[in-house]
Amino acid sequence: MTTLQTPQAPVAADPRRPATPVPTARRVRTAAGLTGRYLLLALVFALTVGPFLWQLSTSLKGNGERVFGYPPQLLPAHPTLHHYAEVLDTVPVLHYAGNSLVVALGSVLSNCLLGSMAGYALARMTFRGRGLAAGIFLATMIIPFESIMVSEFLVARSLHLTDTLLGVMIPGAASGLSVMLMRNAFRRLPAEVEEAAVLDGAGEWTRFWRIALPSVRGTLAAVAIFSFVFSWDDFLWPLVSLSDQSKYTLTVGIQYLSGTFTNDQRVIAAGTMMAVVPLLVLFFALQRFFFRGVGEGAVKG
Repeated sequence: MTTLQTPQAPVAADPRRPATPVPTARRVRTAAGLTGRYLLLALVFALTVGPFLWQLSTSLKGNGERVFGYPPQLLPAHPTLHHYAEVLDTVPVLHYAGNSLVVALGSVLSNCLLGSMAGYALARMTFRGRGLAAGIFLATMIIPFESIMVSEFLVARSLHLTDTLLGVMIPGAASGLSVMLMRNAFRRLPAEVEEAAVLDGAGEWTRFWRIALPSVRGTLAAVAIFSFVFSWDDFLWPLVSLSDQSKYTLTVGIQYLSGTFTNDQRVIAAGTMMAVVPLLVLFFALQRFFFRGVGEGAVKG
């Protein structure tokens, strides 16, 4: 007769027994890996944030402090806001910033609306030539603007849009990047959600506006940030299409500082910082949506 054996409980580790020591070579490799990662992070920080900090430091330095001296002095000895006031007295910065804001907000609205509609059509709708249309949008991302600038200027002139803010905004009203970002976001949505909406009698526009679009708010925020930054920083097209100084955007108007204060880099740095501040405000306001793209497309109860 077979005897049933009771399973024995695992033997607990003796707390008095010393832990197995980690080999010295392994500790050295771990420390070397951490050191390398921190050095790489410090290098990336210096390359990306360093120029911004240097411009900020230059804009705050007094007239008696060196800008290009050696060794470089990052912290101003006597910080002052005098150069910012000098920029406001020399160039109508607020007026130019208002023009840039109008163009940038128009670009954001048009890219979010048109880009999401085109992206939804490419991702969720079936029609002939859908793959070709997606390829065309993708191809526009690699075409340099300089190669089509002359033709765009001729079209804008024939439509009497030169020397207007609308003419500055229209070439970037719907970029290929916005369309492809929204297309990829809509493709990640589960098909079951829309199938249930179809059974409930929801039309194409209702499914787009009520179901699909609220599920990709993170990508929509990314499109808004990219559109605002590209439009705000654009210099070449406003320079070509605008001749009336009252219509200048901030990037075009701020160039007068380089001609007026060629020898005073402090004033030029102050003008540059005034152009960068709105971009920082926008990013920090939308960063929680910008970094939320991992969970997009999930079904929420």
